[in-house]
Amino acid sequence: MSFFKKIFSSDKKETLDKGLEKTKSSFFGKLSKAVAGKSKVDAEVLDNLEEILVSSDVGVNTTLKVIERIEERVAKDKYLGTDELNKILREEIAALLSETNSGEETEYTIPSLPKQANGTKTPYVLMVVGVNGVGKTTTIGKLAYQFKKQGLKVVLGAADTFRAAAIDQLQVWADRVDVPMVRQDMGSDPASVAFDALKSGVNQDADVIIIDTAGRLHNKVNLMNELTKVKRVMQKVVADAPHDVLLVLDGSTGQNAFEQAKQFTAATEVTSLAVTKLDGTAKGGVVIGISDQFKIPVKYIGVGEGIEDLQVFNKFEFVDSFFK
Repeated sequence: MSFFKKIFSSDKKETLDKGLEKTKSSFFGKLSKAVAGKSKVDAEVLDNLEEILVSSDVGVNTTLKVIERIEERVAKDKYLGTDELNKILREEIAALLSETNSGEETEYTIPSLPKQANGTKTPYVLMVVGVNGVGKTTTIGKLAYQFKKQGLKVVLGAADTFRAAAIDQLQVWADRVDVPMVRQDMGSDPASVAFDALKSGVNQDADVIIIDTAGRLHNKVNLMNELTKVKRVMQKVVADAPHDVLLVLDGSTGQNAFEQAKQFTAATEVTSLAVTKLDGTAKGGVVIGISDQFKIPVKYIGVGEGIEDLQVFNKFEFVDSFFK
């Protein structure tokens, strides 16, 4: 299909292939068993396929959509062979992902923003949310690195003041990437840190300001109030900030990532997703399900430990690597 033209460089593609290896091996191992001894796609094969997709953390609703589409194709072609199943799956999942507006990008970019009312440049403000342990701080550090590599001036704001470790971890990344970071003491008001970070970013003529936020989710009302306050205070400096609220999810947790996405989208407006730690898991199918179910663009995926291993999510390259 025309979906699968070469987009990524060979290095990036190799990293993606390697990062999805566990998911792919697990999926195709199960698929081989499901079609063993079968020459055509019948009800039993489809039942087995449904089970495989669900167990690969694609999610029940998305799985049912994929199965329905394949059933339609089977109904049209009564003698659809099992040897064609791989190709059909690849096409149908790519078509499904094409119905959302995510996964079109190939490089790290920021939108062109109109100037502020006083005529100064508007920095692109990215607020990052997610529970502790999902790779939030690492994602921020790698994003700062990638944006800086594009020639953009980046400022970080350590507004996760709930844990001293969160501030220190972000400082390590700021030093590593060599970008300025605004911080206060543990227990400070997160909105105050965000305000200072935006003020500092504007004064430094920054292109991108990335704000880290607290990763607790045990009380949705408190989280909602805190994030709403952070947004409101930021808007005193940059009128339409934040321009993106990025939710970071740990892909290796499978269905738990779905639950976190559900909880966070209920607590605040999430505008994009990053799915991390895909290289260490066989649960990479979660990207397909989350992209389909939440209709929120998956912007970035983590496919390795290296600083270059946070990739812009491109659905065509992802499906191509998954079914390679």
